[in-house]
Amino acid sequence: MSEYQHHWKDGTPVHLPLGKIVCIGRNYAEHARELNNPVPDEPLLFIKPATAAVHITRPLDFPRARGEVHFETELAVLIGRPLSNASASDVEGAILGYGLALDLTLRELQSKLKEKGQPWERAKAFDGACPLSPFVAADKLPKGDLHFTLDIDGQRQQTGDSRDMLNPIVPLIVHMSSQFTLLPGDVVLTGTPKGVGPLVSGQTLSLELEDVLFVETTVV
Repeated sequence: MSEYQHHWKDGTPVHLPLGKIVCIGRNYAEHARELNNPVPDEPLLFIKPATAAVHITRPLDFPRARGEVHFETELAVLIGRPLSNASASDVEGAILGYGLALDLTLRELQSKLKEKGQPWERAKAFDGACPLSPFVAADKLPKGDLHFTLDIDGQRQQTGDSRDMLNPIVPLIVHMSSQFTLLPGDVVLTGTPKGVGPLVSGQTLSLELEDVLFVETTVV
């Protein structure tokens, strides 16, 4: 059972349970192109269970016997109010905080599942598949577009900006809430920019959000 608990940047706990992690695939056009995937006509949604969440600052461990595990750095949104068939103003009022996440993916397995037209969960929802950072309260971040980066061993690997999302944050969550209810403590992952790749033992990953949040982790 996962021991994950939401925390704020200062280390204090967020007293909300994590129920589910709702994700979108191919929300950056350049990332879709780098994997030779078509850009979907509507948001491509999938869910990771709470058991996929781990604290990002702990060394990354994953099922190596099942093939390469790729990193995908994403902006994470912490939901603070129930959302069902929500309006844009409902969503804006329900965003409690922002953080960073790694959407870890068994890439070879995912490719096989896609070829068969099967769901991705086996490649995306394994234990430890969603390292999450602490969160920053929404009112502590700049209004408008948010910028984040991933460096691996000191070299820039991914650069993301919410202005480049095919489905911007608020309309994306509006759409999600029309498909299923989001509850306080749920997390929304908003897609990854180009630059994904395999994790290798000994790597150090450094993630930053708007010069406000910085986290670092290693691959065991």
